[in-house]
Formats: sequence, C-alpha cells, structure tokens
Amino acid sequence: MLAAMPPQPPSAASPDEPVIRDRGDACPGALRLHAADDGYLARIRIPGGMLEADAALLLADAADRLGDGHIDLTSRGNAQLRGLGASCGGELQGVLVRAGLLPAPTHERVRNIVASPLTGLDRRGLPDVAPWVAELDRLLCASGAAAALSGRFLFALDDGRGDVTSLDADVNLAAVPDGERALLWTADPADALLVAAADGPKAALVAASYFLDAVRRAGTRAWRVSELPAEQALCSGGLGDRLTASGIPSRVVGGSAAPSGTAPEPGVVEGPDGTAALSVLAPLGRLTTAQWRHLARLTGRVRLTPWRGIVVPGLPAGAAGDALAGLAGAGLVTDPDDPWRSVTACTGRPGCAKSRADVRADARAVVALARPRPQPQEPHAHPQGIRPLPVHWSGCERRCGHPRGTAWADVVATADGYDLTATGHAPHRGVPASELPAALAAVRRTTSHDAAKK
Repeated sequence: MLAAMPPQPPSAASPDEPVIRDRGDACPGALRLHAADDGYLARIRIPGGMLEADAALLLADAADRLGDGHIDLTSRGNAQLRGLGASCGGELQGVLVRAGLLPAPTHERVRNIVASPLTGLDRRGLPDVAPWVAELDRLLCASGAAAALSGRFLFALDDGRGDVTSLDADVNLAAVPDGERALLWTADPADALLVAAADGPKAALVAASYFLDAVRRAGTRAWRVSELPAEQALCSGGLGDRLTASGIPSRVVGGSAAPSGTAPEPGVVEGPDGTAALSVLAPLGRLTTAQWRHLARLTGRVRLTPWRGIVVPGLPAGAAGDALAGLAGAGLVTDPDDPWRSVTACTGRPGCAKSRADVRADARAVVALARPRPQPQEPHAHPQGIRPLPVHWSGCERRCGHPRGTAWADVVATADGYDLTATGHAPHRGVPASELPAALAAVRRTTSHDAAKK
C-alpha cells in the first residue's frame, strides 16, 4: 500500500477549519527569549536578510560571548543565537541596539520581511526591490497598530522572479517587469491589485492593517491570513477600498498568477556591472562564528536567504572564483550537486526537549556516506537538473522547520527508530539510524529516476 502524502506543517491552516487562538503567539524574538534544553534562544529579525558587516560582526561577537559560538539561519532569512544564559537579555539588547538591529523594541518580532535575495545583483534585468525592504521596515516600525501583528505574519517582496512569493506569505508584493508597477495580494494572487511601485511598501502595510481589522471582527486572534474564518476572509474589493482611503490608486487584475521561481543556486552570480555575487548554503542552516565572519568580511555586506543560504554581493568579477573556493574550504555549500543541498533538519537533541533523537548528527552521518561528490570537471551527478528528493529530518511528529511543499522525504524520529515516508512510496516504520542510508538512497534514487522520465 502506498504511503499517504506527508501532512503539511502545522502552520498550514485549512480554510474550512478556522483556527481559534486563546493567546498571543509565543514566537521567540530578540527580547522575548525562548527556553530550550541547550539554553535560551534569541531570534533576530533581519528585514530582507540584508545585513552590513559591522552589524554581522557584532552578532558574531555576541554568539561567542553570550551563546554557543554558532549562528543559525531560519526559513525567513533571520538569524538565531542559541545557548544563551538566562541573564543575558540586557547585554544582548545593548549589542542589537549598537548593531542597528533593534530600532523599535515594541515591533521587533513583526519585522518579518523576505525579499528576492538576488534582486539587483544578477543579469535578469528585473526591478531592484531592495529599496522596498527599507521603506516597509520603516513604515512597520512607525505604525503603532502594526505592533499587534503576530511574530509569524510574513511579508514577501518579490522582484518578479517568483522565489519568495512561493513562501506562502501573508502579504505579497511582486514587481512588474516595467519597474513602475507592482502586484499586491494576500491569500490569492488571482485577486491581485495593481499599484504603483512607489506605493508598494505603503500598500503592503495597508494590507496588514486590513488583516488586523478582520482579526478583531472575527474574534479568533488569528496569527496568519490563512487562519481567518471564511466570513472574514480578505478580498480584493475590501483591500482596494482601503488603498483608496489611504490615497493609493489601485485596480484589480483578475486571474493573475503568482510568478514562480526557485531559490538561488550555489555558485557565482554574474552581475550587470562587472561585479559578481556569491551564493552559498550553510549545512543544516548552522554557521560557526568563524564562517560567519569570513562571509561578512568579503565585501562588507551579506544577504541571508529564506533557504538558509547566504548571498555575498559586490565582488570584483575576477575575484569571485577564488572567493567561492575559499568559502568551500570553510565548509559552506558552493556546488549545486553537494549532498547538503537537499537536506534540512529541526534542532533535535540536545537543544529540544521534545526531540527523540539527535537528528542533526544522524543527518550528518547519512550525508557523509554520500561523499565524495563529483569533482568540478566531472559531469553533474543528476542529469537534466534532476536532483534527489530533498529530505527533512524531524525529532518528533511536529516536524518543525519543514520546508513548504510536499515533494519531500520525511524522516521522523519515534520511540522505535525513524519513520520514513515519501509520496508514492511504501512507508518504512521504526528504521534504525544505521539502516537509514540504504532506505533513503532507494527512495531518492527511484524518485529522481521517475522525475527524469517526465
């Protein structure tokens, strides 16, 4: 019997079953620390993932002095410090203020803004939406009402390539190729409104205000747009009226489809002006402070991506190859065929009390068996861009940190070993960690072969 489709992560609400919250969300922040088994955790919002070197180096110093010497990347392009002491809050707050990462303590958890990481950096000629990030962040922090947004509410600013509009954000703003206009929508791109690009950030804030009003009317204390009951669902007509009242002209563009794109590939990204950017990934989204400092010092700027990657902009084109090799030597993923490219995991033991296994250690053991990977001069291991089925490791059935979508193999720790499920494959129950490499290899090999035939 074939396995059922793996369940969606818990954050994905069914529109037919509105979520009724009896409390505010407990999403951690820079000031609201989360108690974990390995100490306290701080999540620092970095709008658009855009970070200057001075701020990045201050974070590294804090991770060494106050935490466990690592910086974790989140699926929203933010940074986390772990292993913090219970009394470090005041000192950490001072560091973040000096770094410019805490402009509004009352709003620090609502600055959830993702943006296309390669915007303005490659040769696709798409509009540069980086200025939207700074403007939306300024408007958010200046709005008293916006402080009521949950720490899970997400804005996506897309330059038209469709990478971050695939992340199920609550408010989406996508540039139109002419650079003069933008599409704005909440739940459904088919009901998008066309606004002037210059009005985009303000329009996004109006959409968030519309959501907050709907939450108050519904009385459910919803955290996300998808959690609103059907009778309070946001609609393009209601949003258009609010835009008009705010002095923003708009019109409904019926039947629009969201742009569809993918995460940046690891490697060198050629720029439009003789410069280049580097795109790399951190295995399991975790960097040592040495790796972090290496990245920050290359050009003085980094962009964290929602795929637990890092983009370094502004290198001279002739120096990009050597710089990329240096990052590979530092242990970062620089090759699209690297086995780490398609492996994610939750925190697991010892950081999480609910986890039944040290999933990161077990994932590392499996990845180690996948090496050595092809050398640069050899053909890619996966023909026609087909890569093995991605794998997410979870320490329990909550499946924290699970990427969006269903095309994944799920490895979930249980009291009896690991359960392995993937769409179209018979489930494996209670697999010992030592037998997982063979079971995973069979599932991923078959799935890659099937995809290549399509």
